[in-house]
Amino acid sequence: MSATFRLDRTRAALFDAEGRRFDPADRTWRAADAKVQDPNAFEVIDAVAAATWLQRESGRPLRVPIGVIGPRDATAAQLEAALECGELLARCGFVVICGGRHGVMQAVCEGVARVGGVSIGMLPDADPALANPFVNVVIATGIGEARNALIARAAFCLIAIGDSFGTLSEVALGRQFGKLVIGLEGAARIDGVQHLASAHAALTAIAEFVLGQR
Repeated sequence: MSATFRLDRTRAALFDAEGRRFDPADRTWRAADAKVQDPNAFEVIDAVAAATWLQRESGRPLRVPIGVIGPRDATAAQLEAALECGELLARCGFVVICGGRHGVMQAVCEGVARVGGVSIGMLPDADPALANPFVNVVIATGIGEARNALIARAAFCLIAIGDSFGTLSEVALGRQFGKLVIGLEGAARIDGVQHLASAHAALTAIAEFVLGQR
């Protein structure tokens, strides 16, 4: 069962089930004085709504992007999952980072673009013109597949959709760097990858992680 929270929008205060108050500056939970908690002002919300508040209303959003990785040669189901992940992450206010090319990368950027979000494409190539047409910010690294390490390092956490040798390297690097890695639609089944059934489940897991609940 996913976590629930209590939000007082007037006071910009988010509380967890234990009554602790969230500090958006460092994403930690601190004991709160009961006097500052007005039960009449509370909205009971889920993790996704709490993360959306953090990103869009708190004034202290997470500024590190969420990585979405996957193969260029993707199945229809993988492309659909990537598109949905892009939309959901961007609706929450998260920035998305990916490899900037085609397949899963293009689909997630298209999803982000559909709702006016921001995507970053880390190209292996030196030519920015090789980015897919939906990327907002193109970084043409010119370092080939070594850019996989940059994506894995730069991302706050990773969603792996499908599998390929390149995707597997990003998954492995992400785990080496201690990052949360969520797997969808045939992602590599290696130690530490948390496989989930849908883009919505992945977003909930990321929201909980950003809020220090995982």
